[in-house]
Amino acid sequence: MPLRLIVGYGFFAHGIAKWNKGPDAFAAILYAVHVPAAHLMAWLTILTEIFAGLAILCGAFVFWVSFPAILLLIVAILTVHLPYGFSSIKLMKIVDGRAQFGPPGYECDLLYVACIVTLVLSEPGPWSVDAYRLRKEGGTLG
Repeated sequence: MPLRLIVGYGFFAHGIAKWNKGPDAFAAILYAVHVPAAHLMAWLTILTEIFAGLAILCGAFVFWVSFPAILLLIVAILTVHLPYGFSSIKLMKIVDGRAQFGPPGYECDLLYVACIVTLVLSEPGPWSVDAYRLRKEGGTLG
């Protein structure tokens, strides 16, 4: 359950942050890194992060939402984070007693992928929609 909560909340929070800044602002970022159909991809990213995040938080259809979530992470690695290397934390300097960091690498994206795969390969927790569905249907998930 703790893994499901942190992954679900992380996806949801990132989607809401993009939504609050406006899909056009995120589309401009995607356009700058040469993502095709940037406006469409911005909307798909935001909706995937919000809905996959909520689904994972609730433990609902985790198997199915894992595919678009992992695809999103792989695209982020390849289009944004790969040139910056593995580490997500790059301390550049201290200014007025506050740390200034460089661009993040792909470490966090890989951690999210590993966590999602772990959730998919694990039995659903007792307090999840998937566990409820499994009990009610008497069948298998997927």
